Order: sequence, then C-alpha cells, then structure tokens
Amino acid sequence: MGEKPKKLLVLYASQTGNALDAAERIGREAERRGCSASIVSTDEFDASSLLHEEAVVFVVSTTGQGDSPDSFKAFWRFLLQKNLGNCWLQRVRYAVFGLGDSGYQKYNFVAKKLDKRLSDLGATTIIEKGLGDDQHPSGYEGTLDPWMMSLWSTLYQINPKYFPKGPDVKISQDEVIDQPKYRISYHKREKLDPKLLAESDIIQRACGMSPGKLFKDKTKPDCFLKMTRNEVLTKAGSTKDIRHFEFQFVSSTIEYEVGDVVELLPSQNPSAIDAFIERCDLDPESFITVGPRETENSGVNEEMITRLPIKLKTFIELTMDVTSASPRRYFFEVMSFYATAEHEKERLQYFASPEGRDDLYNYNQKERRSILEVLEDFPSVQIPFEWLVQLVPSLKPRAFSISSSPLAHPARVHLTVSIVSWITPYKRTRKGLCSSWLASLTPEQEVNIPVWFHKGSLPAPSQSLPLILVGPGTGCAPFRGFIAERSVLAQSSPVAPVMFFFGCRNKDTDFLYRDFWESHTREGGMLSEEKGGGFYTAFSRDQPKKVYVQHKICEMSKKVWDLLCDGAAIYVAGSSTKMPSDVMSALEEIVSEETGGSKEVASRWLKDLEKARRYNVEAWS
Repeated sequence: MGEKPKKLLVLYASQTGNALDAAERIGREAERRGCSASIVSTDEFDASSLLHEEAVVFVVSTTGQGDSPDSFKAFWRFLLQKNLGNCWLQRVRYAVFGLGDSGYQKYNFVAKKLDKRLSDLGATTIIEKGLGDDQHPSGYEGTLDPWMMSLWSTLYQINPKYFPKGPDVKISQDEVIDQPKYRISYHKREKLDPKLLAESDIIQRACGMSPGKLFKDKTKPDCFLKMTRNEVLTKAGSTKDIRHFEFQFVSSTIEYEVGDVVELLPSQNPSAIDAFIERCDLDPESFITVGPRETENSGVNEEMITRLPIKLKTFIELTMDVTSASPRRYFFEVMSFYATAEHEKERLQYFASPEGRDDLYNYNQKERRSILEVLEDFPSVQIPFEWLVQLVPSLKPRAFSISSSPLAHPARVHLTVSIVSWITPYKRTRKGLCSSWLASLTPEQEVNIPVWFHKGSLPAPSQSLPLILVGPGTGCAPFRGFIAERSVLAQSSPVAPVMFFFGCRNKDTDFLYRDFWESHTREGGMLSEEKGGGFYTAFSRDQPKKVYVQHKICEMSKKVWDLLCDGAAIYVAGSSTKMPSDVMSALEEIVSEETGGSKEVASRWLKDLEKARRYNVEAWS
C-alpha cells in the first residue's frame, strides 16, 4: 500500500484580512498542484500539536509599531515557553511569509521574530522567509508570487509526494473553483417576529454574520456617538482639509483615557449601495442569514440556526465595502468563471494570472477601483450573492487617535481628522470613505455613529512623568488631550514639565490648534518655559530650506537630554513614512553627543527606553 499524499498546513494571523487572503491564496495554489491544504487561524489551532505537523506555512501580519494580530497573541505566548527546548520541533519543516509596511520602523517584525523562534525550537526552514511590503508597486503580492514558486519547487525536492505530477502542473482553474464558503438562507418576511425588524442590535447581528469578522469580540459597538461640532482647522490656501470634530455619547457613556483610539463604522453612499444591489440583481427587502457552508464532517451549522435574520440591503450597508475598497486578485479569477462574454473572460483570466499582475495593479489598486466600478466594467459577469459575501472586502471601522481628555471634556470625544482626497494616474478624484463622510455630517442631522474604544500605542502618562512630545500635522491630536488633561490636574497638584515639538507646512494656513498651544506657553501654562517645558514649531515651507521637527529637536538637544535624564518619556505621533525614523535618528545623535558614546550605544539606549515603555510611537500611513 502506497504512502498517503502529503498535506500542507497553512497557519495565519490576520488583523485586517490581508494575511487571511494570502493564506487562502497559498492554499489554493497548493491544491491546484495536487497538494491538499488546511488553512487555519492561529487562535483556532492547538499550538501544542505543532510538533506533529510535517510541513507548515505561516502567514502573519505586523500592525502598527511591530504589533502582532490579536489572533496570534496566545499562540505566540505558547511558543515562548522555556520548557519547550531546542529540539521540540526537530521533525517540522516550516516557511514564514510576513505582511508589513516598510514605511514603519519595525517592518515585518512579527514574521522575523516567529521565524527565529521556530528555528530556535529546532524546526527546519523550507525556504527563506518572505516579506511582503505594502510599499511595493504590487503590494505584498509582488513578493508572494515568486516566493510561492520557490516554495513549491523546494517542497517537491524534499518529497515529490507533495506534488505527484510535479510542482508546475496545475489543475485548470475552472475545475478548482468550487462552491463558495458561505451559505445564504432566505426567510419569508411574514413569518418573522416583528422584533427582528427593530434597529437596536442590527449592527451586532450583521457584523456577527460577516465573513470579515476577524476577531470574536468586535461585533457589538461599545456605544454610539452623535456629532456636535464640525470645524475646519486649516485656512484658505492650505493644500489640506483638516477638521476638528466633537461628539457626545448617545445613551451610555464609555470611560476612556488620553492616548486611546476610537474606531468609527462609516456609512456608504446610499445611491452606490442601490446601484450595487441593482447590478447584482438582488432583492434589497429580502431577509437573510449568512453562515459557513456545512462540510462533509460538520453537517448543519448550529450557529447559523440560532442566527437572527437581517435585511439584505442592511447587511450590505453594514458589512460589505462596495464603494471604496478595491477587490483582491481572486475576485477577478471568480469573475472570469462567471463571465459570459468571451473577451471579458479572457481579460479577467489574464488579470488573475501572474503575467497580468502588473496590469491588474495599474487597473485596480493604482486607480483604487471599487467593487461596484469593477462589476460595471464587466457587464456579462453575474456572480452569485454567496460569492460576493465571501469576496467583497468587509467594511472596516476606521481608527482615529482621540484628541480630547475625559477630565477636560467630560462626556465628549474630540477627533482631529485629515479629509482624504487624491487624484489617480487617470485623473480620477478619489476620496477617503470615512473622512469624507464625517466631513459631510452636520450636528443637525443627529446621525448615530457606532464606535469601539481601545488602547492605542500611546499609554496614558502619569502626571509626575516629564514628557517629550513630537506630533507634526494631525499627529498633534493625542497630545492635545495630554496637555488638556495635565492642565486640569495642575489646578490641584504638581505636574511634571512637557516639551512639545509641532510641525506643519505653513504657519498661516496649517497651524492646527494654534490658540490652544500658544495659550499654554503663557502665564505658567503646561508648555511654558517657567514650568520647565516648551513649545517648538517647524514650518517646513515657510523658508527656502525645509525645516522639520527633527531639526528643532536637535536645536534643543541640551534641554531634551536634561529632561531625559530626569526620567522623561518620549511620545511620537504622525505619518509613518519618514518622520518616526528621522526623529529616532535625531535623538540618537543627541544621546551620542551628550554621552560621548557611539551611535550603536545611543541606539541601544533608546531601545531600552522602548522596552521600559518610555519611548512610544503611534504612526499611520
């Protein structure tokens, strides 16, 4: 009797869905070559059984400043146990593919530390880790395609039984496209309990059924907010539209701290939703439940039986991003299967192929075409709703640093938001979904906005901790909350000094919250020299030679160093592109000069501050 065919395990850890997409793609490509693959999230896999696997592919994303996805944390803690030993995984072969953004300092940090830990536990690497980069012209797929080809050929060399017909023989894609993973059940309206038509728990019901639900506890909003103020901060002549928004709590009030983050679920354009429903020939008034399709082993899905129906149009509005997110490559592949016009089928198949990757990037990602726009470009395609539920990117809450203090602004939440708008290579104007929606709201509309609060990368500092804050542009948002809170605390007890470095393009047009900062530099305010602090501005375009916050930090090197010696913590917030690393370099220079040590010693000194949570960065792209 012959040896059983080899099976590949693909373990993924995803925060926004990209790592899941990549893992599913690896699984599909393995199965096209005749190798069965299981795709499992790390929070659904028993880490103690890892030593029984022969070949494992890990797909992990890195978020923020080197953070791991929530679904990875327990798995990682298990791997760090000291009693596992350096031979624990000696029979396991593995490969790691990471998803990250090289604009961040800790680029693909999770993939790198996982690769090292697996090696330390005795596992053997199949091929060198792959590092997907959001900054690559084709995104992470620019690295994933060649990395997978190397993976298949190396696996075949290790054991031909992984691919009985060879690593290059692929089953036709028409044979591979099977049933979608999700099943839609339709319910007759007259048989429904009238309570189901109420809106109270509608978001939780919709999000709970959505395939985009990546972590188990996020379906129910913490509360709802209502806008009370929408103010433009930038002046005429600015190249940016930056707003100050204020909100009040609707019904329940959630306690938060300065430095926290709030996520808002935006509303999509109603006419675009209607156009999508019409294009896909759906009944907007029908009631549905969505759940995983039962497999041979699972039988009827019990969770689905207990789910409460929801109106199809509401489900699309709350969970499917049809108006702003661009489809993945697999969407084009599935579209090709349902195209009835031959020229459309050929173009879609080309887009879905490795050869068509760059042209697909130019058509799709570079132009940021929405699902609706792509469907309208291929009118012969009629995809079943089950496939759309699986493949349309989920509508994700957008995260913003809170710019208020619960002490200074009780029962209120303030946000500082740049309204996103840009021109594509084909001269089409695109707008950020959430920021442009917020900009369109007025207090009079009384729209209830679903929100979730959580900790960001900036821990709330104690009032006795000296602070060095660096926040150019909208990076000043969390520090407005810091200063406002410390100002309230100072009325009853002593507070430590604060240095704040702010930057923007032009003093006259982009100086956000100018009156607020300047008021705190006077009369013993939080940023006054007499309190041991200071306020330092860099207006990059107001003189021939550009000046940025890192230059101002170097100018104040003695004072920065003295405050660090007094135990100060450094907080940096703003754009992830170059600013955080430029600030780090400026601080390395100061530490090196003041101590007489090398840049390497200075770098280690600052890394020790990070470990002690005295160097905190929150950056966004």
